[in-house]
Amino acid sequence: MYLLMTRPRAASERFVAQLSARTRSRVQVIYSPILEIKPLPVQVEAVGIQGLIFTSANAVNAAASLGVERGLPAYCVGPATTGTARAAGWDARMAGATAEELVAYLLKHRPISPLLHLRGEHSRGNVAERLTESGLTVQEQVVYQQRVLPLTPEAAAAAIGDAPVIAPLFSPRTARQFADIWSGSAPLWLAAISQATADPLNSLTCARLKIAREPTPKKMRKAVKKLVKHAMRVESGETTD
Repeated sequence: MYLLMTRPRAASERFVAQLSARTRSRVQVIYSPILEIKPLPVQVEAVGIQGLIFTSANAVNAAASLGVERGLPAYCVGPATTGTARAAGWDARMAGATAEELVAYLLKHRPISPLLHLRGEHSRGNVAERLTESGLTVQEQVVYQQRVLPLTPEAAAAAIGDAPVIAPLFSPRTARQFADIWSGSAPLWLAAISQATADPLNSLTCARLKIAREPTPKKMRKAVKKLVKHAMRVESGETTD
């Protein structure tokens, strides 16, 4: 069976490397990023800013490439983004697993503002607007763009084959793009990192759609592991719960 990784290549390779050896031995990995991340050649306006908000590792990497001040505290969504920010030199703290949790955290703790939300051109949650309306001044700046890509020839061939295709999706935007470009007849097994990511996938016919218990890489790895086991049972003629 195939494991179809649609995230940018580096992020996909990290995810696959952290799967168990047993899970990796059961799949053939296909890398087919459907979003290309490109930092924008912009000047980040950080004069007077008291802290940064990162809701994705892509924003951290873009900010690092743009030379954004490392002395500012960084409030991050999720362990992956937090870890990326710390590795890049920021005093980063995880302020929730989702944008909703980050907003609640910041409104509860109310750090010194203004803060600056560095984000991609497509972003969910209206973080800066909601926080500012609630009395915590937050500015925002787009530091990277996301360009949609088609499936690679290898992925397109797998889509029209007979072998199961297991596809983990990590964001609503990626899920929407995947739903738009998938037209295959192969048995499709989907893992979504959140309910918001699962919603655009309802238009697809799939053998199973599993939502991670928490929006973290660890829970997504567990979801993929379970899908691999279920798909193997179906392929061998066993029933699955």
